[in-house]
Amino acid sequence: MGLLRIMMPPKFQLLAVLAFGLAMLFIENQIQKLDESREKLERTIARHEVAEVEQRHIGDGGRELSPLAEGEDMVIIYNRVPKTASTSFTNIAYDLCGKNHFHVLHINTTKNNPVMSLQDQVRFVRNVTSWREMKPGFYHGHVAYLDFSKYGVKGKPMYINVVRDPIERLVSYYYFLRFGDDYRPGLRRRKQGDKKTFDECVSSGGSDCAAEKLWLQIPFFCGHHSECWNAGSRWALEQAKYNLVNEYLLVGVTEELEDFIMILEAALPRFFKGATDLYRTGKKSHLRKTTEKKPPTKETIAKLQQSDIWKIENEFYEFALEQFQFVRAHAVREKDGELYVLAQSFFYEKIYPKVN
Repeated sequence: MGLLRIMMPPKFQLLAVLAFGLAMLFIENQIQKLDESREKLERTIARHEVAEVEQRHIGDGGRELSPLAEGEDMVIIYNRVPKTASTSFTNIAYDLCGKNHFHVLHINTTKNNPVMSLQDQVRFVRNVTSWREMKPGFYHGHVAYLDFSKYGVKGKPMYINVVRDPIERLVSYYYFLRFGDDYRPGLRRRKQGDKKTFDECVSSGGSDCAAEKLWLQIPFFCGHHSECWNAGSRWALEQAKYNLVNEYLLVGVTEELEDFIMILEAALPRFFKGATDLYRTGKKSHLRKTTEKKPPTKETIAKLQQSDIWKIENEFYEFALEQFQFVRAHAVREKDGELYVLAQSFFYEKIYPKVN
């Protein structure tokens, strides 16, 4: 290449560089089109499978189906918040599903829109509750909370989730859009080529780092009400708190993910038996890491913390953290630097009438 550069006139060198650049852009564009075609094909196949299931249910409408055995009717929904270590945790479910005999399904919404149309809400609820072939099932996706009791179905799934410090989550998402991660390093990201740091973005008042972008964890827990998506709404905050306490089996925090997994394994061994060891020793425990991420300065953090939106989002995070630490304090103990799950601490006595 060096010899060619010496022999080639400057004009031809420039044309060669331009041709090479155009070739690389063409290749990247073709890869992007292939990814999009694959995603469309996956969605088409998934719709076809669901349509087949719905058709079978219509055909079964006239006959009574035998109930599933205890534990086999369970459904977990992990309506994962972006950039909270959700891929790391979901990979554990994928690794365990064959061994523990349950199904894992990704809820893939168009353009990752977390709000479903009313008709899709009804379809989704009907699918989750009546799709016997996929029980026990673990559903995961970037979808806002849905209250199944509104739709007139029998039984409700168990919700779980993980939250993260709001500013740390936003910083991670900011760099993810520009540089991607080590999960799919070749995939072209939406903001690829933008080299501006998060600090520079905040300093210049950029839209990608505005306080409004912090408003995400509250609406994910609040749900499908319009007020949930009004940034800074205290009604949304209170509804999110209510749902967290009353509708979620467990909500962990990214910073203490191992403890979250340990408690889930103790509470739901049908799904998570072996999860703690897998997290500690498996190659996929921290599979997805955002690249080129630079921690924000104290000045940047202080500027974001002046906004009312941060104050409300942070209040929710602190609430979730306190609740998780309360659950953990009654579920695990530390000994010699190691955490272990507490044994059963209740039993039954004075049982009448006596059985001969």
